[in-house]
Amino acid sequence: MKYLLFSKNHITLLLFVFVVSLPVYADTKVVTTLPFYNSAEFTPYWLEPNTEETTNFHQISDFSLVNQLGDSVTNETFNDKVYVAHFFFTTCPGICPTMRSNIFKVQEHFVDNNQVGIISYSIQPEIDTVEALQDYAAKYDIIDNKWHLVTGNRSEIYALAKDDYFANEDMGQYMENEDFLHTENLVLIDKNRHIRGVYNGLNKNSIKYLVEDINTLLLE
Repeated sequence: MKYLLFSKNHITLLLFVFVVSLPVYADTKVVTTLPFYNSAEFTPYWLEPNTEETTNFHQISDFSLVNQLGDSVTNETFNDKVYVAHFFFTTCPGICPTMRSNIFKVQEHFVDNNQVGIISYSIQPEIDTVEALQDYAAKYDIIDNKWHLVTGNRSEIYALAKDDYFANEDMGQYMENEDFLHTENLVLIDKNRHIRGVYNGLNKNSIKYLVEDINTLLLE
């Protein structure tokens, strides 16, 4: 705070000039590497990518589910790819429309890049049949084999959510009288199945950072 004293016509005026230091945010976030995560606390570990110290670090487990085309989707589907994962259901009236719109921006940005994918796990697999997922994909211009909407064994999906992506009740919310998971988080996975980022799927700035972080991983 600075004080400037002026005198005019024998009247002393005390002018308070507040000097406020505000953070300046650049249009883009410049990073050269991303941390690794291995627990629901999402404590960052700054490891050297593609080295021995990451070999035994937490990875997404093997899974086998079915997408909107009726095709099998496994970890091999994302071999040599960076991908974004999240959990949803097709009849979700709450946060899902906003999240879908924001994820669509990721699809658009990397539409021609075969090294980037998206997977959305249904948390209501009994309702979200292949046909339901196919209708949903067509309605919202979801590109097959770029953005996989997957369904399958309920226990397998929930185990992945809790034990692999750490998308548990502490991060999201449970629907009333049901035990299925609902979270706004998007999880970024690298080419070696490691978790490298977590983002708020409802926040446009967070999506911007997600896009930038995908580009960072593509250079590893």
